[in-house]
Amino acid sequence: MSDPVTRFSSRVENYAKYRPTYPAAVIDILTSNCGLSPNSVIADVGSGTGILSRLLLENGNTVFGIEPNPRMRLSAEQDLWRFNNFLSVAATAEATTLKSRTLDFVTAAQAFHWFDQAKAKKEFARIIRPRGWVVLLWNERRVDSTPFLRAYESLLLRYGTDYARVRHENVGGDIEGFYSPKPVTLKSIENLQHFDLESLKGRTRSASYTPEPGNANFEPMFSELEEIFAAHNRKGMVTVEYDTRVYYGRL
Repeated sequence: MSDPVTRFSSRVENYAKYRPTYPAAVIDILTSNCGLSPNSVIADVGSGTGILSRLLLENGNTVFGIEPNPRMRLSAEQDLWRFNNFLSVAATAEATTLKSRTLDFVTAAQAFHWFDQAKAKKEFARIIRPRGWVVLLWNERRVDSTPFLRAYESLLLRYGTDYARVRHENVGGDIEGFYSPKPVTLKSIENLQHFDLESLKGRTRSASYTPEPGNANFEPMFSELEEIFAAHNRKGMVTVEYDTRVYYGRL
């Protein structure tokens, strides 16, 4: 596996533009079950281009965006600069540089599977206040719920450079073990994205396992993607379905 910090460096523009956001129901879940309020201070670890950070900032939270990739971090800074309660930090999950016991929540959205989880657990336990919450989120794409999604999954398996190996389900580790000996709760929310052909191409290119121009598989993959879109679109659009999985617990 290539360096998880740098493997998205060439994907930033497409990542920021075409990756799904997280449903507003995430805020409802954390408010009802974890006591999230606008006063809660949060470290969004592996914050990337700021997709989850924006949702939290719009809730009124102070958010430390912890992101080691300079291009992704700059994208978040350019997008979120209007929020005075956003603090961008060049750091990692394993060494956030934040002060001890200063946070009410630590979140990691679409990122936890890239961490050294033993070191990250130790760091999260250091920076979070007593009885603070750790929240792990993924937008997990459904792979066989529609003919389009079955065809799309087959495309990724055939052309993705290391797709089968780096899907977060395969490298995410033991989530229950991460929270142990405390319990962890999982909530799932439906999340949908609708794409025309060009935006579907952008969504596909946002993935770190998609071949880039110059790779022998790039042209064949996107030629076949056009065929899949032609076969499955309805009125010029296809739908990608996700289950937004929200894990929350204390350390």
